[in-house]
Amino acid sequence: MDREALGKFLTRHRESLQPADVGVTVGPRRRAIGLRREEVAQLAGMSTDYYTRMEQGRSTQPSAQILGSLARALRLTPDERDYLFRVSGLDAPDRHNSGDYVAPSLLRVLDRLSDTPALIISVLGETLVQNEPARALFGDVSRYTGLERSEVYRWFVYPDTERRRYPESDHDRQSRAQVASLRAALGAMGPASRAAELVRELTRRSLEFTALWDQHEVHRRFADHKTLIHPELGEIEVDCQVLFTEDESHALLVLTAPPRSESASRLELLAVLGNQQFTTGR
Repeated sequence: MDREALGKFLTRHRESLQPADVGVTVGPRRRAIGLRREEVAQLAGMSTDYYTRMEQGRSTQPSAQILGSLARALRLTPDERDYLFRVSGLDAPDRHNSGDYVAPSLLRVLDRLSDTPALIISVLGETLVQNEPARALFGDVSRYTGLERSEVYRWFVYPDTERRRYPESDHDRQSRAQVASLRAALGAMGPASRAAELVRELTRRSLEFTALWDQHEVHRRFADHKTLIHPELGEIEVDCQVLFTEDESHALLVLTAPPRSESASRLELLAVLGNQQFTTGR
């Protein structure tokens, strides 16, 4: 690990970005050059102290997940991301099998969606980036590590917590859709992939998953209409639209509601309040 080179690389790229490049709103009197350290840390989902130590060459070796988050936060190209990993003492991820890298162009689209929940997910249902309304609606689902990063895994292994966002009447449909989507991912990624690892572990841990897997259903969801349950605002009916990248490894998921509807009003409240605690109905 070359701590000095890592620190200089991070500093250079942080200072080359403007807040508007990453969807950060600032006041008119701002004097900082580029992004502040705390802004990069927030975008990457890490502590400001640890990021500061990375820039100053005082950090321990960062994990692959932290480096992937930094690559997204700093809008690095694939070559720049590979350098970030190598200078940190890790092998660069396989560009064909790594689901963590998100193209800066897709991130720019997400940056412009500030008034409705939107998130970027991998083919395995891993939330890589989410905006503030999505964080307020789903919680910070980008914080998970390992197999728990996959929504499919959490849906079957932790049903008591993961399914609270959906009406009980919709659980069976969601279960079938999750399994069918994972089978499509396995077909695309192959038997030596993370998709195969997910299947093996879910087969071991969930009888429900195993029964559905044996039905051999395959499909990917391009659009959906669903009801979500927010713990403070109650039921919110949303239309889900999905924009896939060219290689279909990532998808931008955008949730909307018909104008002037009750659900649209609740989504607007999410956008205004972000991830603050709601007091409605208390």
